[in-house]
Amino acid sequence: MPEGRETSDVTGLLDRWRLGDPAAANELAALVYGDLHRIAAREMRRERGDHTLQTTAILHEAYLRIFHSEPVAFNDRAHFFAVATQQLRRVLLDHARKANSLKRGGGAVELSLLQHDGATIGLDERLLMVNDALTRLEHLDPRAAKVVELRYFGGLTEADAAEVLGVSVATLKRDWDFAKTWLADQLGRNSP
Repeated sequence: MPEGRETSDVTGLLDRWRLGDPAAANELAALVYGDLHRIAAREMRRERGDHTLQTTAILHEAYLRIFHSEPVAFNDRAHFFAVATQQLRRVLLDHARKANSLKRGGGAVELSLLQHDGATIGLDERLLMVNDALTRLEHLDPRAAKVVELRYFGGLTEADAAEVLGVSVATLKRDWDFAKTWLADQLGRNSP
């Protein structure tokens, strides 16, 4: 389906769902499933090989969080995917927190968002460190933190992320560069 057509279909279904049409949620889920699965698969490729969650399990948990709650007033397709990506990230964070609290772990991961000094630490610990740093960035510069969410975790293009945030692509690029540098500094300080 051409992206322009899909965009209008998604936006129309979001409007119908928000207005209380339960069939719209089912149609929307079917329409975006492939895209959400690709996002979840990309997130899983960043995880350690022996991760106990599978791509489909992450996707289904995020699906429940999105579609089994009160309809959100999504602005458009890009806004929906930004929220969906955030939910996928939260599923992974919840899993990491649980694993960390149970003193489980194992494996190591190399995150491509930041160039690190080569040290590797357990995935669950690293994911929590990135989340903590991103939370601090959100207090310092909320838009830059949102850029990271949309670009890195959501896989949105520069143009799509700029549209979601209502800024120019040039502004988005500046925020992205700042966020990467700031996060690299923060994560470098907090490395074991």
